[in-house]
Amino acid sequence: MTLRCAVLDDYQGVALSMADWSPLEGRVDVRVLRRRIADPDELAAEIGDCEVVVAMRERTPFGAGLLRRLPRLRLLVTTGRRNASIDLEAAEAAGVTVCGTSSAVHPTAELTWALILGLARHLPTEVRSFREGGPWQSTVGADLDGRTLGVLGLGRIGGRVARVASAFGMDVLAWSENLTGERAAEAGARLAGSKEELLGGSDIVSVHLQLSERTRGLLGEEELRAMRPHAYLVNTSRSAIIDRAALLRALQEGWIAGAGLDVFDTEPVPSDDPLRTLPNVLATPHLGYVTEGNYRTFYGEAVEDITAFLDGEPVRLLTKA
Repeated sequence: MTLRCAVLDDYQGVALSMADWSPLEGRVDVRVLRRRIADPDELAAEIGDCEVVVAMRERTPFGAGLLRRLPRLRLLVTTGRRNASIDLEAAEAAGVTVCGTSSAVHPTAELTWALILGLARHLPTEVRSFREGGPWQSTVGADLDGRTLGVLGLGRIGGRVARVASAFGMDVLAWSENLTGERAAEAGARLAGSKEELLGGSDIVSVHLQLSERTRGLLGEEELRAMRPHAYLVNTSRSAIIDRAALLRALQEGWIAGAGLDVFDTEPVPSDDPLRTLPNVLATPHLGYVTEGNYRTFYGEAVEDITAFLDGEPVRLLTKA
């Protein structure tokens, strides 16, 4: 019997060209959904006939309610090795196998630096002025050389970001709850004595923490007010680490100079969200992981996951810790 597979949220329409899907021919009929379907009932109606679903990161949540609406589902593949929007316990209870894929860390680190550089040199303003025939040179950029980069979270991505800073002649402070001075030094950073010390002593603060109950809302009004007025805040990690209301006030009232954001509480961001119009925000639509190399890994290993599952030997299993 031929199974049915839905590949979700292929915004760019590239899923089928980024991997060789031929190993599934005759075994699985693959169809691609390019638009995001936010309503669980509509999504269940669209993919309810599928035994296999391939999800792109956390674009579409799979909670217990949606899983109950998908009685035919047997395999859920997510790109990446973690997906907080999948209820693994509910999946196990429903008899759904969940598998992941590898994911590179360098794309997000590279985008972090794109945001830092774009903020420091006022690129949105200057590019818009150039295209629209506006003033020639209307801003004065901030120097990175001799300034301090504060890195919250010095894991695989944060460590890469910290090491790049040395090429710009920057000093690097790093902090997280369990970070040691030795680990910080390995990435070319100095361990800040506290979160407050890092925030108050940095010209740019970049967030690279995993979202957990411990880090949710880690940066609120008190923390943002502790930052320097000329400082920039960059977040390519998870939106909920920064209190949204406090961030909006900080940007509107000038507690900080601006923010570079790639992650948001609601994605896609609503058209009337104030973050879309604030002049001191440089924002990208969650592009941190969106590169050709990563996509080839995601979809190539998704095909491997499906093939292995059909052969009775599933790989890269994700289970409730």
